Amino acid sequence: MTDVHSPEVRSFNMSKIRGKDTKPELIVRKFLFSKGFRYRLHDKLLPGKPDIVLKRANTIIFINGCFWHGHKRCKYFVIPKTRTEWWLNKINDNIKKDRQIIAELKNNGWVVLILWECELKKKNREFTLNKLYNRLTFNNG
Repeated sequence: MTDVHSPEVRSFNMSKIRGKDTKPELIVRKFLFSKGFRYRLHDKLLPGKPDIVLKRANTIIFINGCFWHGHKRCKYFVIPKTRTEWWLNKINDNIKKDRQIIAELKNNGWVVLILWECELKKKNREFTLNKLYNRLTFNNG
């Protein structure tokens, strides 16, 4: 099956996908700040450059895109019909790398939390953020 976009349009679309400061990430950061949490962003000294590092709570938060990190049984994780093998290899490599990074962080004593893009959509957002708050305050005290 051929791509429905020209190479130029596809390239433009892909260039607009952000790795940092994504909408889900900004939602979580704004929520945490409003609850009094202070954090570091993308700490280069830690494996995987975590999205959010809460040193006082000894917790790391990754905010994963459902497509890029292969969120199983999620409607936002759709395998592309073009270059399927290439995409599956890429996504599976991301999953493998995620597992290695999480294991390394846990071995170093960090609590690792993963929030998925779909959990931060409007209908699930309040529940997800409240669950996050409860985990952080329970871990902290």
